[in-house]
Amino acid sequence: MDWLEMALRVEADLAETIAAQLASYGYKGVVLERDDIPDTDPWDEGNIPPPTHQVVRVYLPRDDEVAAKQQELIDILVQYPVEKPVFRDVQEEDWSQAWKAHYHTLRLGQRLVIRPEWESAEIGPDDVEIVLDPGMAFGTGTHPTTKLCMEAVERLLQPGETVIDMGCGSGILAIAAAKLGAGDIFAIDNDPVAVESARENLIRNNVADRINLATGSLPEALTTGKQFNFALVNILARVIIPMCDAGLGNIVKPGGKAIFSGLIESQTEAVEAALVRTGLQPQKRVQMEDWVLIEATRPS
Repeated sequence: MDWLEMALRVEADLAETIAAQLASYGYKGVVLERDDIPDTDPWDEGNIPPPTHQVVRVYLPRDDEVAAKQQELIDILVQYPVEKPVFRDVQEEDWSQAWKAHYHTLRLGQRLVIRPEWESAEIGPDDVEIVLDPGMAFGTGTHPTTKLCMEAVERLLQPGETVIDMGCGSGILAIAAAKLGAGDIFAIDNDPVAVESARENLIRNNVADRINLATGSLPEALTTGKQFNFALVNILARVIIPMCDAGLGNIVKPGGKAIFSGLIESQTEAVEAALVRTGLQPQKRVQMEDWVLIEATRPS
């Protein structure tokens, strides 16, 4: 399949707002990149200054609806003080491979190391290494939503707990849970491309025999009749809310816990209200940049 890429350079304080508004149009959301290279040691992450500008990229499949969607994007952007977006055609092979030049080994939390398959890295005796090639699936560990989830899994998961990963993408969260000592794990995504990417990553990390991987969404998860100690839900707010109203809380065991990411600060109250409706109790918010993770429990 061929794609139409929209690239838009914006001031950093507008980037998250615009990205959130355009997320429903792009395949698997949007891509945010900083538009400058800081003049600092790249390993000294604590001293990297925030970007002044970022580039928002949206990818539209070249199908019968592409022209209409392109115009909708242009109409939305009229309300913002931004430059004109730049559109270009992209071949799938170009898109799926070019970004690898910018994706490097990443350390998260206390022990987690996300290593791209094509790189080597020094791994300490206490490190938990996750080898990844996300391909076309969401979940490299670089986006704040995934970082928040990875750190929450490391902090909250207890050995032996059963886990469900809703919208598993590349499989990064399920793999982290397996390597941190989880029991049975069920990972599910409604995108067959993501499921295939996750399957390959499970094999890379020698955890394929510990994770039940499936194509589908909440209805398929509910059909299994299983409940889990820990639910991982790294999906956009506009998907989480209707899932809650369709019984999302039923996949969590009484006394279990769940984390919800993929939402910006202005969406937290609506998501927390939906969590309460589905039988979950919000406990804590953790924020990174404009993105928020909600920790919740299901009362015993």
